[in-house]
Amino acid sequence: MYMPLNGFEERIYCCSGPGSTLLSWKYFAELARGKEAGSMWKSFKPLLAMAAATLTDRGRRAVTLLRTGFRSSHTTIKPSYDAVIIGGGHNGLVAAAYLQKGGVKTAVLERRHVLGGAAVSEELFPGFRFSRCSYLLSLLRPHIYKDLELKKHGLKVYMRNPHSFTPLLEDGVKGAPPRSLTLGPDLIKNQNEISKFSQKDAKAYPEFVAHLETLAGAIHPLLDAPPVDIPGLTAGSLRKRLAAAATLMPLVKFGLKLGRNFTDFYEITAAPIMKILTQWFESEPLKATLATDGVIGAMTSPNNPGSGYVLLHHVMGELEKEKGAWGYVEGGMGGVSQAIAKAARSYGADIFTEKDVGQIIIGSDGAAKGVALKDGTEIHSKVVLSNATPYVTFKNLTPQGALSPKFMKAVDQIDYTSPVTKINVAIDKLPNFLAFPTPDDKPAPLHQCSIHLNCESVDVLETAYKDAVNGRPSARPMMEMTIPSVLDPTLAPPGCHVVSLFTQFTPYHIEGQEWTEQDREAFADNVFDWVEQYAPGFKKSVVGRDVLSPPDLERIFGLTGGNIFHGSMSLDQLYLARPLPSLSDYCSPIKGLYLCGSGCHPGGGVMGSPGWNAALMAISDLKSR
Repeated sequence: MYMPLNGFEERIYCCSGPGSTLLSWKYFAELARGKEAGSMWKSFKPLLAMAAATLTDRGRRAVTLLRTGFRSSHTTIKPSYDAVIIGGGHNGLVAAAYLQKGGVKTAVLERRHVLGGAAVSEELFPGFRFSRCSYLLSLLRPHIYKDLELKKHGLKVYMRNPHSFTPLLEDGVKGAPPRSLTLGPDLIKNQNEISKFSQKDAKAYPEFVAHLETLAGAIHPLLDAPPVDIPGLTAGSLRKRLAAAATLMPLVKFGLKLGRNFTDFYEITAAPIMKILTQWFESEPLKATLATDGVIGAMTSPNNPGSGYVLLHHVMGELEKEKGAWGYVEGGMGGVSQAIAKAARSYGADIFTEKDVGQIIIGSDGAAKGVALKDGTEIHSKVVLSNATPYVTFKNLTPQGALSPKFMKAVDQIDYTSPVTKINVAIDKLPNFLAFPTPDDKPAPLHQCSIHLNCESVDVLETAYKDAVNGRPSARPMMEMTIPSVLDPTLAPPGCHVVSLFTQFTPYHIEGQEWTEQDREAFADNVFDWVEQYAPGFKKSVVGRDVLSPPDLERIFGLTGGNIFHGSMSLDQLYLARPLPSLSDYCSPIKGLYLCGSGCHPGGGVMGSPGWNAALMAISDLKSR
């Protein structure tokens, strides 16, 4: 028995009132953590599901506060600040920390009851805590990690070894289990795994990894600075041109790091990822596993141009000085946001939740003067930074008529297409994969990594993509399964686990129609049927599930189109053109209004660079005034 949660924020109280619902929640959560949990859990599983069904967004909000200990700043909101930031996502919090460090009195206004934007942790079922949207950490810039002393402020990361596990659906030879491919930080072990499919590929793999690291490492200077100031270089006084010339330095460093590899970099950013992978490898399981990083979060095919850059974007991070590694944040991805928020507050920033901004205030001189909340409260400021998507910022929050029709037409053309449906699952037993049996229900190394399902071949990925292009959820969806509770015991009751299923490809509309409750349940059922083929017994272990289609991701987290990157990471929306050629420097046509979210350079992922770059730009402008 399980109780679906399907992403809806509104619930009906089934008990006598909100107090009894919350009491039930707290009681069962504590019971599940108790010493008797092992023997009593099975008996209470149906009751837990019923308790979860009674939880409204109000109840969930109270439990979130109980679990995280976070509340809005103890000070009341002031009538004016130097800077106001719309949205308490990780980039907005990074911007707040650096603005406040720079002497700019800053307030953060978050619409929801919890901080983090997509990098958020929420307890969706009693005792089960999820990274509800974003689910892995790698791209957070090391200098931000160090500058803000995030470890001191509670950020703890669990490293994963191995990194990925790809089981195959096939009949084992002479009773042996189906084959699988496991990849991790040990190159020798990787070669042994790959050799099961191709000796040639095993020999080529170390050189391929080194090649990717060279290309990804060259990008780093570009991440921590705004793109080149083309208008400044080509117009204005000599003094202004010389000042703009400083923006060339990151590009120079990038070129020097690339050296003779420039043509390789150009090819991987412009080409389909399959063109690159086919030059190196021949075995389908290896190519398909690597190709998933070329399409993850993107409505594209491994055979489409530009998918090579998406792969590069996902391997250019590092964790605990391990290049390309991804890890779990203790307590869920909200732990990143909480640590950044604590750092910002330690510098003096005011951070508020449940402050829904209705409109940006524009003065008679055409400059941003603050924000008006939906409850009518006005907060004035010298500058406003928006962590919302460019679409939300300019279409929903900026007064009509403040921007030119030409500019608004360009905003309408930004691509926010999303292929993602995220399913969060509470289970009372670990998946037992046919390709690597673990019948004793004890975690194996494979359980701690990214488990790629329906990734046996590139053709499977291509077919899944074509289903969505034709307006239908994939019949055989690409899935990345993670089970962070294997490493992080704070996420689930003893013996139980939380599962993230990041699935593709699903369209925003199903054959032109809105998603219905039946559509969500049908897609989730299909996903579970596929998981069951790889790990029989999975469906029986399910306690509850939370299904977030692209429209749900948009409604709950403010992700336009459900796009996790705040805009597609296609070549026409990167660097000088992110989100538009006229907006690549984080400044908007409205003086004093800046963008600081992932819709800006360098793009999506829990990185912090957009917030850092936008804060420095705003500080510079304030000083120049």
